[in-house]
Amino acid sequence: MAENASKTVVFIHGAWMVPASWDNFRRSFEAAGFTTHAPAWPYIDSAPPEELRRNPPAGLGALSIKEIVDHYQNFIASLPEKPLIVGHSFGGLFTQLLLDRGLGWAGVAIDPAPIALVPPGATSLFAAAPVLLRWQGWELPFTLSREAFASSFANAAPPEVQSEAYDKLVVPTSGRMFYEGAFWIGTGVHPKRRTQPLLITVGGEDKTVTPFTAMGAFNLQKHAPAETDFKYFPGHSHFLIAEPGWEDVANYILRWVAHL
Repeated sequence: MAENASKTVVFIHGAWMVPASWDNFRRSFEAAGFTTHAPAWPYIDSAPPEELRRNPPAGLGALSIKEIVDHYQNFIASLPEKPLIVGHSFGGLFTQLLLDRGLGWAGVAIDPAPIALVPPGATSLFAAAPVLLRWQGWELPFTLSREAFASSFANAAPPEVQSEAYDKLVVPTSGRMFYEGAFWIGTGVHPKRRTQPLLITVGGEDKTVTPFTAMGAFNLQKHAPAETDFKYFPGHSHFLIAEPGWEDVANYILRWVAHL
């Protein structure tokens, strides 16, 4: 690995997920010698998922992108060395924002929510519509329904995996964050100043962040002076970090990191 590389990794979960969504990845990375961390967003670790779905925490609905990224910046600053940063979905957006702040020695954005100037495309807009089309939705939390999770988040996973994952992993998320993402508020990056390597990935069956959207981020980020790569995983949905075949994703990322 690169001279400035470390064997510390910070995993950042996405909307509607809890840190346990990274359990499989953490085991793989720890077997490869990494020290892993998967801190939760603000409010998300206050109760078990079932309780959070019943009683979303006050303040969660208005949680902003900046507040979440600041939260992770503070955590990363507490570590003894610069970590590899790996984020999924909105966590992939946050990964790019953290790299833009000079944090981390490299980053991986897995099916990332769009950075500013990347059009989300019709499929992604349709997936976000239930969050956005609510009266005063920017102040309210939103919980993905079991049906929506199965049809647009984990659509490549078997029904039994979808059901178990929903019970264990799905929680409410910030409504404000989606409005900010839709209007490119606080989501801008400056690729020409990024010096850390970045890998962007996408699942071929992703109905939340489509290949079109992920490729849009790559087309902006490839103007950085640092290495910028793209990987397409056919047959995978947005839940590619925990659905069957997740090992292929984790192993590819480990190989990519090792070659830096």
